[in-house]
Amino acid sequence: MFSSVRLDVLVLRITSYSYFRHSHAQPPTKTLSWPRRRIPTPSASAPEEEEVDYALSVITEELLSRDPKPFNRDCFYVVFEEEIHNVIVENQLFKSGERIAIGASGGKDSTVLACVLSELNKRHNYGLDLFLLSVDEGITGYRDDSLETVKRNEIQYGLPLKVVSYKDLYGWTMDEIVKMIGLKNNCTFCGVFRRQALDRGAAMLKVDKLVTGHNADDIAETVLLNILRGDIARLSRCTSIVTGEDGPIPRCKPFKYAYEKEIKLDYFSTECIYSPNAYRGFARGFIKDLERIRPRAILDIIKSGENFRISTSTKMPEQGTCERCGYISSQKWCKACVLLEGLNRGLPKLGIGRARGLDHDRKGTRGTNGTMDIQSKPCGTLDF
Repeated sequence: MFSSVRLDVLVLRITSYSYFRHSHAQPPTKTLSWPRRRIPTPSASAPEEEEVDYALSVITEELLSRDPKPFNRDCFYVVFEEEIHNVIVENQLFKSGERIAIGASGGKDSTVLACVLSELNKRHNYGLDLFLLSVDEGITGYRDDSLETVKRNEIQYGLPLKVVSYKDLYGWTMDEIVKMIGLKNNCTFCGVFRRQALDRGAAMLKVDKLVTGHNADDIAETVLLNILRGDIARLSRCTSIVTGEDGPIPRCKPFKYAYEKEIKLDYFSTECIYSPNAYRGFARGFIKDLERIRPRAILDIIKSGENFRISTSTKMPEQGTCERCGYISSQKWCKACVLLEGLNRGLPKLGIGRARGLDHDRKGTRGTNGTMDIQSKPCGTLDF
């Protein structure tokens, strides 16, 4: 049977389209393009439900193409918020009474997420305790400015804000790391440290889940990156709307099916000064080129990622805990501890790429008294 939730959204779009198109005598001054229906192209062996869903989406787009006038901004928000609500309900992302941390960077995705989740929590009585959680990487002229946006969100939406910093957790700022390692590979440090910092901040807030503003474009990029890197473990889980269920704190992505271009609001728009050469940027450019040719390509990539099946003969990493800080890791030491060890010993490339392992580099590094000269600061003291 055709999904009732998807049918409700489709009906809402068509009725809203008809009502709002004909209810305004004058075109609104502030407008946004009507979003496309979020249905990927079905495969040749797709079930009837998928084919019907896709057919209806094509009909909707055909109707809109015949009358391409833009929609009023408020009308767009109504339908966008309702679709996010349907994603939340259909995937059972939250339970009443849960404490939820919203990863807030000040960028448009996290700013819109805070706005929408705060509104839906009131409108549909989710019964959630919401918090804003930000990470200060220590990037002068970038993160200090974006945090001002987050502080405005704290006041605007009435949500408590918690800020954790690299300096407090690791003893280093990104400015200091870049001075040591240069502009190449600095995103490796930031990505590893940031992920763990969010989990540690969430643990401090004692929340049940962490939600992030990853949208459809982000997830499609991640699918491509994992294919290019041959990262089977991450490829098998990167399209999941909920990840980390076997870790300390599960993460949810309510914007999984929202295109990046649909997410609009007041936000901090400056790009990170250290990210121009990031590997992800090339995947992002490729995705944008595909979208211009065929808009549904983004969701089709996600659909492909969802349908990947890992061979039973493939050896997957076994999850354990870091012997040093207690964070989840498939190795004796987690990636953050290995990177931090390299920084503190003046060997910043220690844990990057195919560099030699920690144990190899520690051989022969002894102090004058014959003992191992290890002065690294553990990457955290929180219990996981």
